[in-house]
Amino acid sequence: MSHGGKHFIVGVFNDDDLLKSAVRFVRSNGVKIFDCYTPFPVHGLEHELGYKPTRLPIVAFLFAMTGMSVAFTTQVAMMVIDWPMIIGGKPFFAYADFVPVTFEFSILLTAFGMVGTFMVRSDLKPYKKPMIFDLRSTDDKHLITIDLENNTLSVDEIRTILSNSGAEEVNLKDFEH
Repeated sequence: MSHGGKHFIVGVFNDDDLLKSAVRFVRSNGVKIFDCYTPFPVHGLEHELGYKPTRLPIVAFLFAMTGMSVAFTTQVAMMVIDWPMIIGGKPFFAYADFVPVTFEFSILLTAFGMVGTFMVRSDLKPYKKPMIFDLRSTDDKHLITIDLENNTLSVDEIRTILSNSGAEEVNLKDFEH
């Protein structure tokens, strides 16, 4: 293996149920899995991988509250403080009139914020070269990828564990920085 890159072992599987049982087997043998790639969503795979529940709803709520605060404060600053006008006999601070704009701006800021958060969290950059472990993972194969830097077992030990878990192929994959 050359120095200066990332080194992975990739186990290739035919079936999603076999993949889930292989994830259990591999993790029970002390191997840290980098990720799994599948051609379709596999129900329950995130639990087998030990993923924690997402905190994205909390982030969405914070974006919505920020949007609500900004919209409401801006409307009050403009319509009550800067240019108070009596429109249709209503008072200067007719908060019910501020509800539609406040709601729409909250939704807008939440949508843009969540797209930005997803892109940052997923490390999606326009200049980043994607790590493609096996093109068949978009067609009919399921992959378990293991980062060698995050594991203490040797390549041969991990290869044996993947083979014993039912992998039809076990390949080494290197990526340059």
